[in-house]
Amino acid sequence: MANDPSQKIDYVFKVVLIGDSAVGKSQILARFARNEFSLDSKATIGVEFQTRTLVIQHKSVKAQIWDTAGQERYRAVTSAYYRGAVGAMLVYDITKRQTFDHIPRWLEELRNHADKNIVIILIGNKTDLEDQRAVPTEDAKEFAQKEGLFFLETSALESTNVEDAFLTVLTEIFRIVNKKSLTADEEQNGNPGNLAGKKIIVPGPAQVIPEKKMCCSS
Repeated sequence: MANDPSQKIDYVFKVVLIGDSAVGKSQILARFARNEFSLDSKATIGVEFQTRTLVIQHKSVKAQIWDTAGQERYRAVTSAYYRGAVGAMLVYDITKRQTFDHIPRWLEELRNHADKNIVIILIGNKTDLEDQRAVPTEDAKEFAQKEGLFFLETSALESTNVEDAFLTVLTEIFRIVNKKSLTADEEQNGNPGNLAGKKIIVPGPAQVIPEKKMCCSS
C-alpha cells in the first residue's frame, strides 16, 4: 500500500538496516519503499530513511526504515540511530563470505545499542548471483537459529523476498506490541479509563522527525 498523507496512522515502527558496505542495504530499502532498483547506486553517506505505510490486521502501520552506512568510519555516527528501533535487518552479500563473517560483530553492536526485545531478521542478499555464491544457505540458517533470528535470502535486483522480509519483521513487531497492549489492558482493569483511546506508538517521543527523506553527512 502506498503512502497516503491523509491516512490515519495507528503505529509507527522504526527499523534499521545494518551490515557491511555494498551488501545492498540501500537497494533493499529502495525496492521496499519505492519499488525501485538502481544499478549505479552510490554508497550511503551517514544515514537516510524512507517510509512506507502498510495495513497489518486492519491497522495502519508506518514503517520508518533507516539505512545506516556500513563503512567503518561512520560507525560512531550511526550508533545513535539504533535508539528507538523496534526492528533490524542484518544484511550480508551471499557472494562475499567476509560480509557474512562480520554479522556476529554487527549483531553484538545492535544488541549493545538497541532495545533487548528488538525483532531481528538475517538477510542474505543478491541471490540473483547464485553462480557466485560464497555463503551456503545452511550456514546462515544455522547461525540464525542459534541466535534466535528470522532468516531470508533476497534479491533487491529481482525483487525476490524483499517484501516478505519486511513483512516478517513488521508483523512480528505488531504482534509483540499488541500483546503488550493486551497485558497493559488487563493490568489496568482496576482503572479502565487509563488506556482508553490511547494509541501505542513505537518507539515513542523520539520518533518526532520530519516526514521527508533525511541525509546527514559526516
